Amino acid sequence: MNFNFGEVLTQAWQIVRKFKVLWIFGILAGCARGGGGGGNGGGGNSGFDFSSPNVPPGMERFFQNMADHAVQYALVAITLLCVIWIVAVFLGTIGRIGLIRGVAQADGGVEKLIFGQLFSESTPYFWRMFGLSLIIALPVLILVAVLLAGLFAFFVPVAVSSGGASEMPRLGFLAIIFFAGCMCLLVPFLLVAGLIIRQSENAIVLENLGVFPALSRGWEVFRKNVGPILLMAIILWVIGIVAGLIIALPIIAVAIPTALAFALGDGRQWTPMLLLGVCLCIYIPVSMLLNGILTSYIQSAWTLTYRRLTGTNPPAPVIVEPPAPPEDDDRTVIARPNA
Repeated sequence: MNFNFGEVLTQAWQIVRKFKVLWIFGILAGCARGGGGGGNGGGGNSGFDFSSPNVPPGMERFFQNMADHAVQYALVAITLLCVIWIVAVFLGTIGRIGLIRGVAQADGGVEKLIFGQLFSESTPYFWRMFGLSLIIALPVLILVAVLLAGLFAFFVPVAVSSGGASEMPRLGFLAIIFFAGCMCLLVPFLLVAGLIIRQSENAIVLENLGVFPALSRGWEVFRKNVGPILLMAIILWVIGIVAGLIIALPIIAVAIPTALAFALGDGRQWTPMLLLGVCLCIYIPVSMLLNGILTSYIQSAWTLTYRRLTGTNPPAPVIVEPPAPPEDDDRTVIARPNA
């Protein structure tokens, strides 16, 4: 099949540049990906002694209070994380749906996209899109859980029978290597599954299919167009990597000198870290906007790819007709003259 990659990539950029309302849906779509990224720095202070003289008394009291009420804080944190996760999943799903509908309508010739209308048109597809994500995520989570349980069931008896604590580091290292190898074997499956899911999401929104028919349709589109879809995935992956590095460049440019200044001060000067925090707070909205534009462009390219491969018509926008004017009850009735 003769697939015009240049036309799709150019048209996607034209749509994203013209219909800036799609940027908002791009920001929303990024909520599902960024919801779990904040926990990577949680263990960074494990090497500090908060009872040392270098720690301010207020910080020492803060951590002591957290230690005294660890259970209460843990419950509050878990509840808050659950609420954030629910909101992030809802907004992220609606963002993806809105992008697919908006791009398809724009590609079909619509001159204007309205955020409120596009948002309300996206909500009927939420549960199908959410169900599609669960169908793919649950088997992977179950497989990882079974793998971890198997490692634990094998690791503990072997460690106990082979010398106890002295063998724990070596066996632990071997277990990590084995688990990492199994994860690497899953990567090709996850990549293919992700491409099929991309097509299935478009099938739900553009063809109004249910979850399982959409999965079947996504597999059909992927199977019949493996070459164009794989090549488009590689192109968009390269674009995403390059654009992501450009977006992160200001943070890297500030973070590296700040870390060096903090290290040269033996961790006693907190001014560079405060400056880094201020810079991050200023740049976060800019980064969200740029990532929203990038997400909009990538989803636009995938939606246009699906439309070009399947010839699917764009979903018609819901037209709300203005209410009819009320009848005038005070009209004067003029009697017809008798013939």
